[in-house]
Amino acid sequence: MQDISRRNMLIGAGSAALAASGGVTGAAAQQFPSQNFLVVCAFPPGSGADIPVRYFAEELRKKSGRTTIVENRVGAAGNIAAEYVVRAKPDGYTMLIHAGSSTAANFHLFKKPPINPAKELQVVTTLNQQPFMVVVSVNSPYKTFKELTAAMLKKGEKASYAQSNTTGKVMGELYKVATGIKALEIPYRTTADSLNDFASGAVDYGMMDPISSMANTAAGRWRMLAVSTERRMNAVPDLPTMTEEGVPGVELFGWFAVMVPAATPRPVVDQLNTWFREIVATPETKEFLTKFGGDPWSSTPEQGQAQLLKDQQDWERYVKAAKIEPQ
Repeated sequence: MQDISRRNMLIGAGSAALAASGGVTGAAAQQFPSQNFLVVCAFPPGSGADIPVRYFAEELRKKSGRTTIVENRVGAAGNIAAEYVVRAKPDGYTMLIHAGSSTAANFHLFKKPPINPAKELQVVTTLNQQPFMVVVSVNSPYKTFKELTAAMLKKGEKASYAQSNTTGKVMGELYKVATGIKALEIPYRTTADSLNDFASGAVDYGMMDPISSMANTAAGRWRMLAVSTERRMNAVPDLPTMTEEGVPGVELFGWFAVMVPAATPRPVVDQLNTWFREIVATPETKEFLTKFGGDPWSSTPEQGQAQLLKDQQDWERYVKAAKIEPQ
């Protein structure tokens, strides 16, 4: 009896400590939302990837009836924003809208990652799928991905390619491993920094994100040859996959998601999930996402969390295959 009483006292003390530390009660979850939202963005204000974050923040405002503030916390490849959300009160009012794929990748790209995404974040829902694209200058003689591959094999070590982020780097290395191409990787801080080298022919091809690929193709600077996904994307249905063009094993895609601290109460997660899935299902959102080269893709919290864990495991292999030294 003494052991039972002592255990009950400990449980009571733990509950009191949780309440004192700002833990969310069942009553608070039932009243959700009772305050404004903070959406954390890992990209600079006005940047290409900042636009979809603000779009979904505005749509959340309409659904919830609460003011939604976007705060840009830039740096460390998204780690600063992700860590800020992990350390926030787990009440559903502070969330990260970011590439879940990049968030998972960072766990293996840093020697001392500040968070373990699969354990410390909860995916509310996924929002879209985005391929990476193989691109060439509009003045390039290569009209198809097969032509590019054949030409790069002949060019040997004189071949070169551009990339401006980690997924592009991994995609480029997997392409080289699959084909035997010896192209030199030329990293750029931003996509814009690579434009002159594409125009002059200093680089033969690029492994680029969908936003910059679509924008520069529309502007008449680039030509897209293939996508990195397993299947063709509805946003660019005429663009073949790398597998279709004879290069299997390169199956990478980015995906945006809404994420909250792992301890966020399930009723709150479910309410957010319902709102965001309704947002993704609208024709307006589908049209918006298509402009950025992505397909709408919403999930349950369980499905989203499983994708985050899978990506976190897959990126360990990708980092090794691409011979990336953690920072």
